Amino acid sequence: MRSLDARHAVYAGSFDPITLGHRDIIQRGARMFDRLTVAIGVNPDKEPLFSPGERVDLIREIVSGLPNVAVASFTGLTVDFVRQVGAAVMLRGLRTLTDIEAEFTMTLANRALAGEIETVFLMASEKYSHISSTLIKQIARFSDDQSRSMLSAFVPPEVVDPLCARVRTRVD
Repeated sequence: MRSLDARHAVYAGSFDPITLGHRDIIQRGARMFDRLTVAIGVNPDKEPLFSPGERVDLIREIVSGLPNVAVASFTGLTVDFVRQVGAAVMLRGLRTLTDIEAEFTMTLANRALAGEIETVFLMASEKYSHISSTLIKQIARFSDDQSRSMLSAFVPPEVVDPLCARVRTRVD
């Protein structure tokens, strides 16, 4: 079995779309670990706004100033991907008490599947703890050209135009 690097973490999620909260966790994780892989999980049962390739491209643009951050997509179990890239840590962000409960359950399952992989939690910064992809999609769906600047309070600037364009094509 490949040895795992305790200075390499994987931050996995759907990132559909990536938010300022996600970006904050990535930036903080990049300071904590020598290597951070942002892993876009592909769930075949969901219909995301953006394809895995589009999400990879958007996130690469957003993290381009962080030389120790890589971006990839994967299918299957997150712990299998973490092993595949040789990381020993899964980085998770927490926003609310509801997140804590769900993450606790997931961590126990991951520990049973891959006891050699540790999970490290970062609390969301208070200014981002209310942001969710669902909220962002709702705002984008009902925003017009003048009010779309509201989205910049929730997503990185690189995401605003592609998000608005994608939501419009889904509604039309």
